Amino acid sequence: MIGGFFIAMSTDAISKLDFAKLDGLMTTVIQDHASGRVLMVGFMNEESFRLTVESGKAVFYSRSRKKLWRKGESSGHSLLVKEIQTDCDTDALLIKVEAVGPGVCHAGYESCFYRTLRENDWVETEARTYDPNQVYGG
Repeated sequence: MIGGFFIAMSTDAISKLDFAKLDGLMTTVIQDHASGRVLMVGFMNEESFRLTVESGKAVFYSRSRKKLWRKGESSGHSLLVKEIQTDCDTDALLIKVEAVGPGVCHAGYESCFYRTLRENDWVETEARTYDPNQVYGG
C-alpha cells in the first residue's frame, strides 16, 4: 500500500531495475517521509522489493541470514511505504516511509545514524528512544 493504495507490481517495473550489480541485491536507503532524516540502509532483492510494493511495508533481504525479513517482525516497529524512487543508474532505491514505533535501529535509536565523527572519534549524538533488551530480549 503506497500512499493508501495496494499496488500490483508489474514485471515490467521490476525489469527496469538493475539487481545484477550487487549479485541480485539493491542498496536501499530508508528515509522518513516527513522529516527527510535517513533512518537506515538495507538491501532488497527482487522478491523483497515486490513484497514491499504489494504490502506497503518494507521487506528486506538479510545478507547475514540469507533470507527475507520484514521490518518490525520482531520489534513491531514497521515501516509504512509512502514513496519509492530509484537513482539514475536504477541500481539503488530510496524509500520514503512513515516509521511506526519509537525507533528503526535495532540498537534502540530512532535512526541507525546516531553516531557523529567528532575530533577523530565516533560519538553518540542522540539518546536511545527505546530499550532494545525489552524489545528483542537480552
